[in-house]
Amino acid sequence: MEATPLSIPVHAVGSNGEKMPLLGFGTAVSPPVGAEATKMAILQAIKLGYRHFDTAAKYGSEQPLGDAIQESLSIGSIKSRDELFITTKLWCGDAHGELVVAALKRSLQNLKLEYLDLFLIHWPVSAKPGTYEFPIKEENFLPMDFNSVWAAMEDCQKLGLTKSIGVSNFSCKKLTDLLAIAKIPPAVNQVEMNPLWQQKKLREFCKAKGIFLTAYSPLGAVGTFYGSNRVMECEVLKQIAKAKGKTVAQISLRWIYQQGVGVIVKSFNGERMKQNLEIFDWFLNEEELEMMDRIPQSRGVPGTPFTSRYGPFRTIEDIWDGEM
Repeated sequence: MEATPLSIPVHAVGSNGEKMPLLGFGTAVSPPVGAEATKMAILQAIKLGYRHFDTAAKYGSEQPLGDAIQESLSIGSIKSRDELFITTKLWCGDAHGELVVAALKRSLQNLKLEYLDLFLIHWPVSAKPGTYEFPIKEENFLPMDFNSVWAAMEDCQKLGLTKSIGVSNFSCKKLTDLLAIAKIPPAVNQVEMNPLWQQKKLREFCKAKGIFLTAYSPLGAVGTFYGSNRVMECEVLKQIAKAKGKTVAQISLRWIYQQGVGVIVKSFNGERMKQNLEIFDWFLNEEELEMMDRIPQSRGVPGTPFTSRYGPFRTIEDIWDGEM
């Protein structure tokens, strides 16, 4: 891992070895804050030194991110689009072989960009074509045709619409199934990971298969449909934070970084945005890592809104293939 001029370390991902900054700025906010507030937060993040931005068709933040990129170029906060690493995601209603390329082109239009750095399948399930609601109605879920969807994702890369392709919320089993059919393997798997859900099995699997892991909900993200304050309220993390003179958030982010995993942070608060960047010039020692290793484990984002009595996932165990 080498460092960018702004001291956020990078990691080479995908077949072309593109450099992905290991700390990314997330733009999914629940409840939503509106386009202008999102744009202003992104402009501030760019000024602070963030260069990796994570959005999704479903977040409603592609357009404000695109506007912020254009404005940053015009005021000189960045010299060219190439300085940025932009990730967006394919929503379930577009997760059909014949809709994938058009969905990415729509995202690029929203972002006012000619190409993406990374395009991810958002969840391993499809919904009725062209439906964009969330939560998805139970009767609108469909099993994903991985063959046609992944072939179309590969087309996106071949067409130069995205430099790399990957997935989000995929279990070891689903990755195994995907790797069996993929001509271009997924470069990244973006999943929930934090000290209270350490993903040891998935980490080892992805490392062995050359799939780079990126963590979302690193602080346990409180949202309308999932998440809790449990990371921020964890006594072990509070104890380590106090001893080190750091925040609980910094301890959690530094722990993820020390596992060799990328991380997406989400805060529109200027001071916290700055604090989230201050995790690279110190480290957690063996004793602290061992204390964190003993924290009881459970998922904070079980994915309940993606279950349906009609299938394909009737239970959260089905989503994660029992990797609970």
